[in-house]
Amino acid sequence: MAHQADWIADDSDLKTCEKGRRTGITFAEALDDTLVAAAKRSAGGMNVFYIGDTKAKGREFIGYAAHFAKVVAMELLTIEDSIFIDQREDGTTKFISSFTLRFASGFRIEALSSRPENIRGLQGLVVIDEAAFHKNVREVLDAVNALLIWGGKVRVISSHNGISSPFNELIKEARAGKIPFSVHTYSFGLAVKNGLYKRVCLIKGEEWTAEKESKWEAQIRASYGTRTAKMRQELDAIPAEAEGSALTRVLIESCMSRDLPAVVRWDRPDDFKNLDDVEREEQALEFCEGVLKPLLDVLDPEREHCFGVDFARSGDKTAFVVFEIGADLVRRARLVVELKNIPFDQQRDILFYVGDGLPRRKGGALDARGNGQYLAEKARQRWGESIVEVMLSAKWYSLNMPAYIEAFSDKTVSLPFDADVLIDHQALAYVNGIIKVPDDHSSKGVDGYDRHGDTAPAGALAFFASQQGSISYEYETNRKTAASQMGHNGGPPLDGDRRANINVYLRGSL
Repeated sequence: MAHQADWIADDSDLKTCEKGRRTGITFAEALDDTLVAAAKRSAGGMNVFYIGDTKAKGREFIGYAAHFAKVVAMELLTIEDSIFIDQREDGTTKFISSFTLRFASGFRIEALSSRPENIRGLQGLVVIDEAAFHKNVREVLDAVNALLIWGGKVRVISSHNGISSPFNELIKEARAGKIPFSVHTYSFGLAVKNGLYKRVCLIKGEEWTAEKESKWEAQIRASYGTRTAKMRQELDAIPAEAEGSALTRVLIESCMSRDLPAVVRWDRPDDFKNLDDVEREEQALEFCEGVLKPLLDVLDPEREHCFGVDFARSGDKTAFVVFEIGADLVRRARLVVELKNIPFDQQRDILFYVGDGLPRRKGGALDARGNGQYLAEKARQRWGESIVEVMLSAKWYSLNMPAYIEAFSDKTVSLPFDADVLIDHQALAYVNGIIKVPDDHSSKGVDGYDRHGDTAPAGALAFFASQQGSISYEYETNRKTAASQMGHNGGPPLDGDRRANINVYLRGSL
């Protein structure tokens, strides 16, 4: 099936898979391992050690490998019952029963009945199956470097066993980029989509129909009864208890600093959009020159800066978060801007003003859903490939939110002390195992306006931008050059008195 082929195709030295039950990943791994053990050393051949959570799993795996040895590698092998001698670090010895296949290549596949304590003693490809149900997956990570020195590889495969299990911590750290594992997720639903029930029908000699498939999947899910969390964990690879807040108030406040500037807020009445272009441009310019410029002028010219933008036009607020990347790699929010009821053109102009004022601008990431696509597109046109237009989808949240959440635990992100920023980040929650602001979430800000976690997605986008490989650069914008307009709406030129009193922002004046 497609997901099995996808798993085999990834030849990373370190890879891990969170999976639903009976999705066929162990079966696919057995095929891949057979090819590895049957190959010559010059073709990447090596010993394979399979470590399951039960003796029965080991016997089942070695049976798969024996089958593939016959039909794929053309070797008819006998499964040996043998003893694996595990030499512990304290000098003592543990004897582990094992099942072994020996190939003509000189290599073997050995399925062990329990996890050896000194996994460093194994050299080759090590498969840890149902890792969430082993005592401590951390020991596998401790041994990884020793295995890699001589060309070994590690595969960690498991269904979930709760949100606090070492396996789930491994997945989160891998997604956050802390450890170099590639991560795969294969749910039961994906396996069905890829043809699992068709395989069931083939084996049973029954005719497949879409109607029968739908009924079959529904029946399996219904068998869990009211245990929805258990069903999601077993079938959808969503660890149980993965619901509720992703960050505690205490953890958020521990990553806030009173040394950072206060949040800048600018809101306009509804009739602001009905003013003529020049009047709107003048008010936006006064905000930029009077409020934003002093904050931009004191940014450290030696440090890289990046930004994230969560767009809103009415109802919620547009939020800009600007991170300075410190020498200690802490992302400090040197500027947080909230815009309420601001027309598209003025949001664009304010974004340009902020972006052009950032020393060593590394890049930015903008929410490109819906109307946010306009602002994201304009930013991309202005600053090129350093800008990422992000569709905030479940996949994006799954891949990128864990890194932002981990940053709070690592104290590598710092936000201003602000009640609204606090409640925004408290709104981040696990929704079907994915960290995001729930769609139905709403809270009241200090100013009485409704909020939808506004600065939290902006912060996550800014953190994402800080991790991109863009090269920072800077240029000077001639903010003091008189021009006919701040934006690009074709408005009438300013008269001499206004031109003398207002520093007009000129796009593209380098």
